[in-house]
Amino acid sequence: MAAVVNSASWQPQEEGFREICGLLEQQISHSSDKSQIWHQLQHYSQFPDFNNYLAFILARAEGKSVEIRQAAGLLLKNNLRTVYKSMTPVNQQYIKSELLPCLGAADRHIRSTVGTIISVVVQLGGVLGWPELLQALVNCLDSNDVNHMEGAMDALSKICEDIPQVLDSDVPGLAERPINIFLPRLYKFFQSPHASLRKLSLGSVNQYIMLLPAALYVSMDQYLQGLFVLAHDPASEVRKLVCAAFVQLIEVHPSFLEPHLRNVIEYMLQVNKDTDDEVALEACEFWSAYCDAQLPPENLREFLPRLIPILLSNMVYADDDESLVDAEEDGSLPDRDQVRTMFSLLSSKDLKPRFHSSRFHGSDVEDDDDDIVNVWNLRKCSAAALDILSNVFGDEILPTLMPIVQTQLSTTGDAAWKEREAAVLALGAIAEGCINGLYPHLSEIVTFLIPLLDDKFPLIRSISCWTISRFSKFIVEGIGHQKGYEQFDKVLMGLLRRILDTNKRVQEAACSAFATLEEEAAEELAPRLEIILQHLMCAFGKYQRRNLRIVYDAIGTLADAVGGELNQPNYLDILMPPLIAKWQQLSNSDKDIFPLLECFTSIAQALGTGFSQFAEPVFQRCINIIQTQQLAKVDTVSAGVQYDKEFIVCCLDLLSGLAEGLGSGIESLVSHSNLRDLLLQCCMDDASDVRQSAFALLGDLARVCPVHLRPRLSEFLDIAAKQLTSPKLKETVSVANNACWSIGELAVKVRQEIAPVVMTVISCLVPILQHVEEVNKSLIENSAITLGRLAWVCPELVSPHMEHFMQAWCSALSIIDPKECELAIFKSHTTLTLGLQISVTDNLLLDQVNKQIRDDIEKEDAFRGLCAMVKANPSGALSSLVFMCKAIASWHEIRSEDLHNDICEVLRGYKQMLRNGAWDQCMSALEPPVKDKLSKYQV
Repeated sequence: MAAVVNSASWQPQEEGFREICGLLEQQISHSSDKSQIWHQLQHYSQFPDFNNYLAFILARAEGKSVEIRQAAGLLLKNNLRTVYKSMTPVNQQYIKSELLPCLGAADRHIRSTVGTIISVVVQLGGVLGWPELLQALVNCLDSNDVNHMEGAMDALSKICEDIPQVLDSDVPGLAERPINIFLPRLYKFFQSPHASLRKLSLGSVNQYIMLLPAALYVSMDQYLQGLFVLAHDPASEVRKLVCAAFVQLIEVHPSFLEPHLRNVIEYMLQVNKDTDDEVALEACEFWSAYCDAQLPPENLREFLPRLIPILLSNMVYADDDESLVDAEEDGSLPDRDQVRTMFSLLSSKDLKPRFHSSRFHGSDVEDDDDDIVNVWNLRKCSAAALDILSNVFGDEILPTLMPIVQTQLSTTGDAAWKEREAAVLALGAIAEGCINGLYPHLSEIVTFLIPLLDDKFPLIRSISCWTISRFSKFIVEGIGHQKGYEQFDKVLMGLLRRILDTNKRVQEAACSAFATLEEEAAEELAPRLEIILQHLMCAFGKYQRRNLRIVYDAIGTLADAVGGELNQPNYLDILMPPLIAKWQQLSNSDKDIFPLLECFTSIAQALGTGFSQFAEPVFQRCINIIQTQQLAKVDTVSAGVQYDKEFIVCCLDLLSGLAEGLGSGIESLVSHSNLRDLLLQCCMDDASDVRQSAFALLGDLARVCPVHLRPRLSEFLDIAAKQLTSPKLKETVSVANNACWSIGELAVKVRQEIAPVVMTVISCLVPILQHVEEVNKSLIENSAITLGRLAWVCPELVSPHMEHFMQAWCSALSIIDPKECELAIFKSHTTLTLGLQISVTDNLLLDQVNKQIRDDIEKEDAFRGLCAMVKANPSGALSSLVFMCKAIASWHEIRSEDLHNDICEVLRGYKQMLRNGAWDQCMSALEPPVKDKLSKYQV
């Protein structure tokens, strides 16, 4: 290849040009050996001017096919991402000089490829690194040549999409920001006779709605007028972008639409029926966006009688919906290779399988399921909109909705099955929002749904499973009377039948629905455990790989639901042999072991010491997997496997489940292993989810066998404390929660041994308590409890400093209300802030619910610390006495007689200390309910 001197003199050698073109031709051929070609291209990429050849082929190889030139451009784009910044300036300049003339290339594929590369170069080098670019784009936009205008617009639209902030920044040498130069030209293209230019210009401006640069803000009226003009554009892609703009505006800047809101709603109603499904889908997003923005419901109310029928109509399966093909998939056939949509219900409450998620000592966590690609379409969006509208308007929508639903449900004949299915979906969608209006009829509704579990159409069977599961709470509540119990039993057996359905889609829906019922019914399932286990293990034996993961979850959820009831020999004989056989069948590097590990976690917690007979091989395998993965992280060849942190996370979680289930029975396993050293490594891991699970296990081990942590106690404590001062605390709050909790667990076990690090930890906790608006509630609660535990075991060290944090600490203690704790429920075998064990059947984050949970030992520990500090330094809390009284009054009931007496003693001490009316003055600052609660402490 030619040596490079400068961009003007660089010319390709004919031989190199021919060879690279030949390789590119082979690359785009369907019959070629792609790996061999890739290795040859990699060889060429070692030459410093290889990318110059690619730029030359893209820009100047007129005699070559467009496909070869395009392939050169795409390879150039990928190469630039990794090598651009290390390239010589002269090579960078050559490539840029070849790209700009191509903006007006005759072939649109070449123009598009050039636009993509230009955007990449701007991402890597900025606008300042390519001063000629902006002027070239302006010249093309102003040229009146369609190819030049479209080429420049294509490049500009990609820059706006990938790095919009670049154009809204000051550029040395320019009198104004680039966005100020381009925006008027983009508005002008709104009126272009060429649909491609209208689409590209509108799409570009839409990218700035979130950022709202000054140029867009001051020209908002012009932008809105442009949207109104384009609202009825003949090109569906343009109409789709108009809808997208209105959706974004209502989400982030609704005030701009306020004067036009009626017209916008009217327009969205019309395009929600657009013949192009993609336009209708974009319009349908508006209703959820409006409700999510918490705008006044009355603006929508009058449109509901027209909107609801449109949504119901759009919830009927389209003829080309891929789910119609998937629905025919036989359960006995192996899974298809491709990743595809697995469910066709709502997005926010989708029937996704609930796979592994990490242990978290707090309540504000989202569980993202990256394994499933869920294709969003008009049906799902309409159902989601109906769901959210039902939550906003409640029973108001029923008079419009129910007659249509009843009509669709009463249709007969095979041709109308899609309408019947959509009506069942609608009932499920409104199950939460319209529950009050539906309640008197729920028994009737469930009775109607039960036979649909056996419908001839698989999609009716699957949607009926889901909709029935949405009424699980009601179904379980009825168990107390005969008819209710009979209905519960029919639902239970109906879902179990569907779990053994021959159709994969129905299997998925039935398993997920049954898990929801399990979670709701809990110990009510105990009398039917044998038949439930028989069905689940039968499914376990017949399901293909993908659905098998959902069975694992249903088994795990059952274990969570019935707990120790599962610990009977006849149940274990059904449950454990198939699981152990699968456990032995899977290798340590097989990702299919993830859901099995999580399933064992639940079973270990449920069986408690009953899991002892299975514990040793499970424990040892977890140790082996963690050890292998830690080696793979630094030396893949020696480990013999690829590194994947999920193996470590799953194993740490299962070890936590063993510690929780076996209690001190795990001690002999820990003592004969190197778990302590492996755990210390995991606590220092650079992956936050590994650290999250590691600190959860650290806390669990501190509870049951702290003696084995003692040799490296100071290291564990030091690493845990560092998690509380991370500069990215908001992003790693789950790690901080677990680290904080584990410090508290260690403190109450090792007592005075924690003294050397007490003040270091206190200095980390106090800023969290003093800036409660910046962190989530669970971290505040954990910090307050851990501070109290440290004060309890080392009052002499902590009390001299108490006046610096007493007020913030007492305020934090006041919010730890185990009787009215709002918990965001998520799928995980998770120990929450106050030690509550909870797991949920839905993979997705559900609505926040109030749970009546027990006053916890952890809060008692914190108040023991409060009493110990006050006794050691009474004057340190004087200025915060009102806050301390409020914290004490936050208790519903203190079950510990010792703690109750300590609090009485503290309050009496202050009453004696504060003479001459000072005590009464303090009491007068308290609200009457607080004073009433303090009366039980004899003051």
